[in-house]
Amino acid sequence: MQPQVKPANPNFSSGPCSKRPGYDVSKLSLEVLGRSHRSSLGKTMLEKACVETAELLGLPAGYRVGIVPGSDTGAVEMAMWSMLGARGIDVLAWESFGSGWVTDITKQLKLKDVRVIEADYGLLPNLKSVDFTRDVVFTWNGTTSGVKVPNGDWIPSDREGLTICDATSAVFAMEMPWEKLDVVTFSWQKVLGGEGAHGVLILSPRAVERLETYTPPWPMPKLFRMTKGGKLEEGIFRGETINTPSMLCVADYLDALSWLRSIGGTKGAIEKSNATLRVLQDFVAANDWIQFLAQDPATLSNTSVCFTMKATPDQVKALVKLLEKEGVAYDIGAYRDAPPGIRIWCGATVETADVQALLPWLTWAYEKVTSA
Repeated sequence: MQPQVKPANPNFSSGPCSKRPGYDVSKLSLEVLGRSHRSSLGKTMLEKACVETAELLGLPAGYRVGIVPGSDTGAVEMAMWSMLGARGIDVLAWESFGSGWVTDITKQLKLKDVRVIEADYGLLPNLKSVDFTRDVVFTWNGTTSGVKVPNGDWIPSDREGLTICDATSAVFAMEMPWEKLDVVTFSWQKVLGGEGAHGVLILSPRAVERLETYTPPWPMPKLFRMTKGGKLEEGIFRGETINTPSMLCVADYLDALSWLRSIGGTKGAIEKSNATLRVLQDFVAANDWIQFLAQDPATLSNTSVCFTMKATPDQVKALVKLLEKEGVAYDIGAYRDAPPGIRIWCGATVETADVQALLPWLTWAYEKVTSA
């Protein structure tokens, strides 16, 4: 029978992700709207966003946080175009975004000393094969495959190269070994349900040293320039952004950070995501028609949870459309390059109760489309 109880919030998109519980745009601090981002008020808000990000993540001393254009993609591109080429590169790819970084490194930057270490959707590449005398580029959590690296044990503390980590669907949701990561990027539109277009770039002292001692041989777009006269533009990491940011989005992000503190900070957000994942693990264990795309439980994402089903691609599409039509789940189709299936976001802005309410509908929709 068709279920009766629907999720209170049917937004399960993997980006932009659901707004935080209780979100009310009218409650944002909007006194900065209409003011210059370079005004005292504007710079204060931008610097506050950088400082609170560092505090809530527990970043080591000397790590810098900057707000940059172009979402997480822009932050990764800034790092690659500014730092790569100083030594050989190992780039890891096991889903679409990692594959995108491979393309940029080999076909746009046209770097020659590159080793591509790949795996199919659902798997991790061989992490033991990575050479840390080289620069290493990888995603922490594959947003389109639901496969994450289980920990940072595979990264040596005495590495010679830099580690450049795209962590857009991991930051604030997974434990990060910051001392082993030199460049970390994310977008606040993921785990904290913020607005799009802005990226966050985190640099270790080793990354800063690279910027100040290495000049790439190619022209550098203005939006990517982080040094002047051989020294880091420190203002970028104090809220003096390279280009004009949306101060409405910044206010929205500060609201999300305040909410994060109210649920116990990053630790509370991780616990909340893990609790929701456990609900899905129980559901998969009880139903043989649905499986996680991730083949190793140790690599199972607790944010972008991806599934395959015993169904044809057309049946999967029909299921997604049916749930959307019923107002039960929006934007849960698998990423366009991924195997046919569905993807349910389980970051902290999604309530566990809403995922629990979704599951009977998922069963109902599956039975409906496969018996038609």
